[in-house]
Amino acid sequence: MRFTKMQGLGNDYVYVNCLKEIIKNPVEVAKFVSDRHFGIGSDGLIMICPSKVADFEMQMYNADGSRGEMCGNGIRCVAKYVYDYGLTDKTSISVETLGGIKYLDLQVEDGKVSMVKVDMGSPVLAPKQIPIVPEHEEDTQVVDVPLEVEGAMYHMTGVSMGNPHAVIYVDDVQGLDLPKIGPSFENHKRFPKRINTEFVHVIDRKTVKMRVWERGSGETLACGTGACAVAVSCILNGLTEDKVTVKLLGGDLLIEWDKEADKVYMTGPAKVVFDGEIDLTEIDA
Repeated sequence: MRFTKMQGLGNDYVYVNCLKEIIKNPVEVAKFVSDRHFGIGSDGLIMICPSKVADFEMQMYNADGSRGEMCGNGIRCVAKYVYDYGLTDKTSISVETLGGIKYLDLQVEDGKVSMVKVDMGSPVLAPKQIPIVPEHEEDTQVVDVPLEVEGAMYHMTGVSMGNPHAVIYVDDVQGLDLPKIGPSFENHKRFPKRINTEFVHVIDRKTVKMRVWERGSGETLACGTGACAVAVSCILNGLTEDKVTVKLLGGDLLIEWDKEADKVYMTGPAKVVFDGEIDLTEIDA
């Protein structure tokens, strides 16, 4: 199988051009290629496929083989791939995902895509649509509500950006033992489909810092949908302006929530790490 390893702020995936390649068992392929000792090493597998409703389809699988609805860093890399590798010459494209069709604007320098702005669509705030089990049946949003995890009390704000997120505010993001507490958030009974959890410290009205525990992948260096959820959460809680720089372990993303249009825009880089070929005969690919 021919592949390209790409990363957006260190959130790395193995990309396969499924206009040419056929993957019969993406669950097992995702687990195999993601292994950082016996495979390629990545946060998951992303298949670039033909689409009947958009320019391309992105099929995303996490490192544990579970299917993901959307990935903000991943979709920026999809845009770079299809342009840089000659699948399109358009600088505005649409990509079908399980989280809906996303629209992307490509910034090209010296014939290669350097930055991508993604129309991430409208944030979903209704708890049952995220999904999060609401504190009260009549709740229309989950904003600054209590959540007990391993005997400690936190406050969360719930947002879906095509996939579910719980945003938690803390005084010190660096000091958190995410490998210890992350799984307890991910698999909490309030989250029927598990959850991506962002731990956030607000620096000022235009800047926040976050770490993320991603459902199915563990801690990653960046999460684009998570950064969008963080910006929406900060605005809902009155903590920041409508345009926010989100500082992640892998770098910065610029997130803007246009509340009049009810759309979230994410701007950030995408990079190729290397191209390669891997033998999948050990697994039923």
